Amino acid sequence: MNDRAVQFVGAGPGAADLLTVRAARFLADAELVLYPGTYLDAAVLAHCSPDADLVDTENLDLDTIVARLVDGHRAGLRVVRLVSGDPSVYSALSEQTRRLDAVRVPWEVTPGVPAYAAAAARVGRELTVPLVAQSVVLTRTRQRSTVMPDTESLKAFAATRATLVLHLAITRIRELMAEIEPEYGADCPVVVVYRASQPQELVLRGTVADIADAVQEAGLRQAAVILVGRALAGRPDPDAGESYLYDPARDRSGRSS
Repeated sequence: MNDRAVQFVGAGPGAADLLTVRAARFLADAELVLYPGTYLDAAVLAHCSPDADLVDTENLDLDTIVARLVDGHRAGLRVVRLVSGDPSVYSALSEQTRRLDAVRVPWEVTPGVPAYAAAAARVGRELTVPLVAQSVVLTRTRQRSTVMPDTESLKAFAATRATLVLHLAITRIRELMAEIEPEYGADCPVVVVYRASQPQELVLRGTVADIADAVQEAGLRQAAVILVGRALAGRPDPDAGESYLYDPARDRSGRSS
């Protein structure tokens, strides 16, 4: 690790005790921390030094954020850019690091617990159940956000009937459920988790047919993850299939399998 590099650190889903050990160490050592106030539980910032300069990026544009990172680095400060969840998904990591590369500012990335994983843990469900679903699709929808690639339509993803994770989609949940119903079925389980792992956490359970009503009644407008799929049902029937990895009949003699 490069102590002089700008550190992009996954803050996890929001709980102060769901940061990695490495993330907590970077925060404790940092002299400048830029953090996403919209999605972050303030308790996470308790890992920071009381002397650190803390900057909420909620109302800052990308160029302003990068300018603060560059200025901090050039001033010789230990700089952390906190991102919600994990930096590999919807964090604008590529845009920020491209700008840092252009001005020759080094950077590194520390992963975090993604929000969808925290949501699945909260309801005690594995998203990949043998003979039910062996793939997870992480996607989002477009409303007031970046254009989606033409090949990544929700209809195309729904055709796989994989476990579906929808980010940035809570305000459009009614129309989205109508779009995927032909593939998943009206009775397909849906779980919505608002602010997973944070004090304000709220879990809504329902189906493709009725989850939008529950979301509307709760008044959710942001910071929620939507999970859709048969893997979210009650305890799967053992007769439906179990993992070959742990099958008692599997040859464990050391030969390749």
